[in-house]
Amino acid sequence: MQLKTKPDLSFWKLWNLSFGFFGVQIAYALQSANISRIFATLGADPHNLSYFWILPPLMGILVQPIVGTLSDKTWCRFGRRIPYLFIGAAVAVLVMCMLPNAGSFGLTVSAAMIFGLISLMFLDTSINMAMQPFKMLVGDMVNEKQKSLAYSIQSFLCNAGSLVGYVFPFFFTFLGISNVAPSGVIPDTVIYSFYVGAAILILCVIYTTLKVKEMPPKEYAEYHGLTETLDKEKVNIWQLLKDAPSAFWTVGLVQLFCWAAFMYMWTYTNGAIADTCWGTTDVTSEGYQEAGNWVGVLFAVQAVGSVLWAMVLPTFKNRKFAYALSLVIGGIGFITIPFIHDQYILFISYFLVGCAWAAMLAMPFTIFTNSLRGGHMGVYLGLFNGTICIPQILAALIGGGILSMVGSVQANMLAVAGVFLIIGALCVFIIKEHD
Repeated sequence: MQLKTKPDLSFWKLWNLSFGFFGVQIAYALQSANISRIFATLGADPHNLSYFWILPPLMGILVQPIVGTLSDKTWCRFGRRIPYLFIGAAVAVLVMCMLPNAGSFGLTVSAAMIFGLISLMFLDTSINMAMQPFKMLVGDMVNEKQKSLAYSIQSFLCNAGSLVGYVFPFFFTFLGISNVAPSGVIPDTVIYSFYVGAAILILCVIYTTLKVKEMPPKEYAEYHGLTETLDKEKVNIWQLLKDAPSAFWTVGLVQLFCWAAFMYMWTYTNGAIADTCWGTTDVTSEGYQEAGNWVGVLFAVQAVGSVLWAMVLPTFKNRKFAYALSLVIGGIGFITIPFIHDQYILFISYFLVGCAWAAMLAMPFTIFTNSLRGGHMGVYLGLFNGTICIPQILAALIGGGILSMVGSVQANMLAVAGVFLIIGALCVFIIKEHD
């Protein structure tokens, strides 16, 4: 079969492909910045906090390969990827309205935590189900010449959504909404943030659903050089793993250290800066909740740093050097955090961390997708997501033990994260690239 070349798409068609990602990323940012705060407020011990973070990557590693495999074989009047995107977003909206209320139903501490865990499990499942189709839509519909622009638009919307989600609690506190609550109850600033985030999520996804028209199976096969349409082809995931290019495994080693590092940032930043900048470890104190708001601001600074550094990365001629340098810069940012006691000086540290984040969003997928040929884009991207999820699961499992080894000081866990990033940078140079 002769391979047809995909037509160029207008800027706004490329924009529409990824616009729903803005809303999905707001939901993901709210989860990332507030899960430790929510469960600590409910009464979780700091040594157990990392266990609550096992669910997000666990759901990712279970859901994303399934969504990838099924959507490769799906076709209906709404498309192949869009149905999964819409269902995932709809479930996420419902759960976002429940999770922050875990402490408001008069439940016991243990019952509130179980309710919160079940809600978190459904939220993670639905966010992963909604997130994966956006990566596939670009691979499906955009030609090689425009892929860089398409992923740049997706990266911009990703960081813009993160920034909005991160600052919501701080913004609502500024408006005068209460940032403190009775023991075991989540503050209204966090609850309203999840409500508004849910509304934006569903509106953005509806927009993409209405605007994007996917290729039918026969046309998809023609553009991707397939001898038969994917809805008829049998898929053996183990065989695909066996046949995966070397980039899958070598990039995966780098991902192991990078995503473990960011798992510790998400888990311990709240407790770390409450201790170093507000001088408190009491989760019922006003200072702890103020620190929780400031975490969102710091993560927003990280997002800004990521956007700016993403503009610099293409100027490097050596992709692996740029990748490694970014991780070292981020590692330095992490290592400085325990030594800083001024909340504003922390902007520098998290800006540097944003440089690593920019590289982590762009480089692994660029290197890996450049090594892929033929079909099964959805399956392979789902499997590649394992290099993101497995490191987080491992890091979460050993987080409490490492915390004890570093004196049970949460700020020290961020220094550990910095060391991990630097080890990851050294591993970059064993990656084998194939264009």
